Amino acid sequence: MTTTPTPYDDAKAQLKRAQEILGFSDDDYELLATPRREITVAVPVKRDDGTKTVLRGYRIQHNWSRGPGKGGVRYSERVDMEEVRALAMLMTWKAALLNLPYGGAKGGIAFNPAEYSKAEIERITRRYVHELFPVIGPDIDIPAPDMGTDAQTMAWFMDTYSQAVGYTQPGIVTGKPVSLGGSLGRAEATSLGVYFTTRAALGHLGIEENDATVAVQGFGKVGRGAARFMDKAGMKVVAISDVFGAIYNADGIDTDALGEHVDETGKVVDFAGAEAMDPEELLLLDVDAVVPAAIEAVITKDNAADVKARVVVEGANGPTTGSGDAILNERGVMVVPDILANSGGVLVSYYEWVQSRDNFFWDLERVQKSQEAAMLAVWDEVVEFSKEHSVNLREAAVSMAVERVLDAHKMRGLFP
Repeated sequence: MTTTPTPYDDAKAQLKRAQEILGFSDDDYELLATPRREITVAVPVKRDDGTKTVLRGYRIQHNWSRGPGKGGVRYSERVDMEEVRALAMLMTWKAALLNLPYGGAKGGIAFNPAEYSKAEIERITRRYVHELFPVIGPDIDIPAPDMGTDAQTMAWFMDTYSQAVGYTQPGIVTGKPVSLGGSLGRAEATSLGVYFTTRAALGHLGIEENDATVAVQGFGKVGRGAARFMDKAGMKVVAISDVFGAIYNADGIDTDALGEHVDETGKVVDFAGAEAMDPEELLLLDVDAVVPAAIEAVITKDNAADVKARVVVEGANGPTTGSGDAILNERGVMVVPDILANSGGVLVSYYEWVQSRDNFFWDLERVQKSQEAAMLAVWDEVVEFSKEHSVNLREAAVSMAVERVLDAHKMRGLFP
């Protein structure tokens, strides 16, 4: 009986491929594959009706050779230890690829926030922070928003931690409201980075922005902003989906009008400026670029052979399984890996962390120009490594990141 590889299995397979490319030892592989710290906590919560329930929370600090842990907190009923392990490892490589002074971490609580009131979610958040208090901090592990969490969640997180230490500590999290020391440009940073890397990939293939067609899966935190940036730049966004359905317009979707429709109705379906389509067909459209910006494991061995786009830009974390990735590469489809494509969020989180520590805040132009310069410089490095070693972009990006982490570890040495 064969089992479906978990996200952590796929993450370790990427690391194993980096080992083959770089030639480091099995001992070093084990060191890099094994999280440095794994925490499981009980999160008891009193519901609004007076009943009590106990949720399960996680925080994994995968590596801190290059600096404190950094990574999001997600609220989803699908959260489990395997998923968090994979995402924490991904964060290690993402931070190293961008040359940020961070290691990788990730956390989450297994529940569906749609089934809880705002007051209940606040109590859950504050209890989670209380349970993690000994192992987080602005120089230890700095959380950020992720699926199911937002700036308000980070405000509660910051306040709870600050109450415990006895003074306001804005550096404990990133992705905070600007009024509490958050950075301008942080909310849209991941989306903007997806746009930057999509533009770079299309340009690499000789496709001009004004001639490009794009399909975006997901109209949430990442997909909505990415679609809007692409639309404003002249790309033709012909298809967009969310959890309720998908829409298509061969002439391009007006993303501003769609945003207003979603704000009013909560879903992309029934938008007057497009027709309904099968959501599963969106990834298979004959367009220049497909942007999976929703959940993981949507391009698999079952549909990768039918992807017609020349470029897949991974706006989500892990949207392509290992087997799906192999098929895309065999067919010559360029895949811009998640650790590069959606790295804008951690990059601007770093800018926010620096601003919080210095109490000196940047204007939006500085944030976005710095983000663009940094991400395009990394794009060039990844492309160059890919050519030099005759590997694909994912193998190049992961190998570059792994090499930096391993070098940092060896320079520090192994504590007796």
